[in-house]
Amino acid sequence: MPQLLAAKLARVREYLQREALDAVVVSRIDNLFWLCRADTHVGLNSEAGVAALVVTAEAATLVTSNIEAPRLQQEEFAVFGLPLVSFPWFEGSTEAALAPLLAGCGAVGSDTPAPGRQLVNLAPLRYRLFEPELTAYRALGHEVGAAVGQVARELQRGETEFAVAGRLSAALLTREVTPVVLLVAADQRLRAYRHPIPTAQRIDERVMLVAVGRRQGLTVAVTRLVSFGPLSDDLRRRHAAVTAVDAAFIAATVPGAPVASVFAAGVAAYGAQGYPDEWQLHHQGGATGYAGRDYRATFQSTEVVQPGQAFAWNPSIAGTKSEDTILALESGPEVISASPDWPLLPAEAGGVRTARPDWLVR
Repeated sequence: MPQLLAAKLARVREYLQREALDAVVVSRIDNLFWLCRADTHVGLNSEAGVAALVVTAEAATLVTSNIEAPRLQQEEFAVFGLPLVSFPWFEGSTEAALAPLLAGCGAVGSDTPAPGRQLVNLAPLRYRLFEPELTAYRALGHEVGAAVGQVARELQRGETEFAVAGRLSAALLTREVTPVVLLVAADQRLRAYRHPIPTAQRIDERVMLVAVGRRQGLTVAVTRLVSFGPLSDDLRRRHAAVTAVDAAFIAATVPGAPVASVFAAGVAAYGAQGYPDEWQLHHQGGATGYAGRDYRATFQSTEVVQPGQAFAWNPSIAGTKSEDTILALESGPEVISASPDWPLLPAEAGGVRTARPDWLVR
C-alpha cells in the first residue's frame, strides 16, 4: 500500500477513535480524491462519487457497481491494492453491498447523509497537505495560471462570454485540467455581478475571466482582467484598492493564525482603502484544496490556518477583483497560480511584500 495512502488512512482511523466510531463510509468525490487520488465523478455537479470506501480500524474496502468497477480498478485504484466489492447495477445496490462490510459495527459514520449513520465532516483531515500534494499543487497552479493568462491574451473584442468560456475550457483540458468553475463578465456585467456565469454578451471594453481547475482532486482558483484601452482613473483606484485588500488577506494567512483574524485583516483593509462596505457584497474566499472552498471565512470562523494548507482569497470591489491560490507555509505565503509575464502591482501588508495581478491592457 503506498505510503501516502497509509498516512491518510491513519488520519481517518485517528478520527474514528476520537469520535468513537467503528467505521466510516466515504463516498464524497473530494474525500475520495484526497484519500486515493481517485476520480470517481461522472457528472461534474455531483458531490457523491460512483464508489464508496469503507474504512474500519483493520481494513479499507471499495464498493461500486459492475459499470464502474473495470475503470476504477484499472485506472484509479490499481496501485493501491485495496479490495473491491462489485455488485450488478440491475439487481444490487451500494447499500446491500455495504451491509456485510458493516456487519458487527456499532456506530458508523458517513460523509453523505444515510439512514442509521452519523453524518461526518472529513474535510479538516485534508487541510494539512503532505509534501507530494504540495508538489502536485504547485504544478497544477502553474498550469491553471498559464491557461487563464493565455486565453486573456488571445481573446478578441466582439467575442461572446460563452466563446471565452469555451476558450478557457479548452485551454484547461489541453493541460489535463478539468474546469469545474468558469465565470466570464464583459463590460456592464462585470460591475453588476460578483458571480457572472457566461452569457451571449459580447466584449466591448473590458472582461473578467475566472476559472477553477481540478487535477487529481486538487483545485486552483484564478481571476484575471483584460481591458481594451486605458483604465479610467476611478477603475484604477478601485483595482489598486482591491489588490491592497488581497495583499492583506495573503499576508495574514500564516500557520497558526485564527481564520477569523485573517478575515478581519482583509475587512480592515477594505476600510483603509476607502471601500468599507464592499466586503459585504461578496464572500471573500477561504480554505481550498480538494474543494472549491472547504469553508468560507467570516468573523465567526473557528478554524486555524494549518501549515501546508491552501487558500484562495477573492476580494472584489464593483468592477474589479483579485484572486489567486496560495499555500500557507512556515516560510510565508506562496502564490502558486501566477500567470507568466502578467502585469503586476507591488503590494505590502503586515510586513509581507507581494505582487498582485494588474489589469492586462491591450
